[in-house]
Amino acid sequence: MSSSIDHNTAMPSEHPTNSLFAAAGLPWRRLAREPLLHFLLLGALVFGADQLITARRGDPQTIVISADVKKESTEIFKTGMKRDPSAADLKILLERWVDNEVLYREGLALGLDRGDSSIRERVIFKALSLTQSGLSLPKIDREGLRQWFEARHARYDAPSRVDFLEAVVSIDRTPEALKPFVEALNGRGKSDVDSSLRVFKDRPRSNLVQGYGEGFAAALEKAVPGQWQALPSADGLRVVRLEQVVPGVPAQFEAIEEALYRDWKDGTMSELTTRAVREMGKKYRVREAEVAK
Repeated sequence: MSSSIDHNTAMPSEHPTNSLFAAAGLPWRRLAREPLLHFLLLGALVFGADQLITARRGDPQTIVISADVKKESTEIFKTGMKRDPSAADLKILLERWVDNEVLYREGLALGLDRGDSSIRERVIFKALSLTQSGLSLPKIDREGLRQWFEARHARYDAPSRVDFLEAVVSIDRTPEALKPFVEALNGRGKSDVDSSLRVFKDRPRSNLVQGYGEGFAAALEKAVPGQWQALPSADGLRVVRLEQVVPGVPAQFEAIEEALYRDWKDGTMSELTTRAVREMGKKYRVREAEVAK
């Protein structure tokens, strides 16, 4: 049995970022859980300014989501997340693009483009700032913040982490084909199957679910350490050996209270802003461009 070793190459990092988000110092995980994401960032870097301004000539009350917008959204997501966006992912990106477009058009209507007519993101930012200046955060006491935290406890808990090995084989991954190979790895018999070894250290459970599926993560956590076995994953059987599971640590409210308040404040303002922009957006008709046949 021949093998090669590949350390930590098979799965994406816990908090994947691309140059788009890294440039602003904002982790994807935090952006992804905010209702509004980041108007300026998406407006400026994801969809570009000049080509969209030119393409939008027409009915000022109709917003058209073109094929180019969908394509660029998909490509940016794939570059940053190393996977194709799901229907839900794409829906979020397109909703944010529509939000930006509403802000842009409202900004133009208010004359916020004066002196900045060629810089779309600045118009969006001005309209966003003007919208947020009219919003007020509700009051929240310590008990209210605790309840907010309890509803989002998993977000702040330190996740369980797993060390494991995977033997990547060159044969069909059927139970019949893998059985003698797994037996040989466990010292019961011989096998001439070529394989390479991948070593995974300190992998959070969410990373396992993303890479291999919920069923695989659950089975691996229950596996006997030090024993090779074939476990079903999202894309077929995988030959793996559990090394260790490090239990997660629940977050304590008192230890992170200040950070919780900041998150509550940011999240609530994002939700209020989203509602305000969506209310403004009711005056527009949004439709998808027809695909040319």
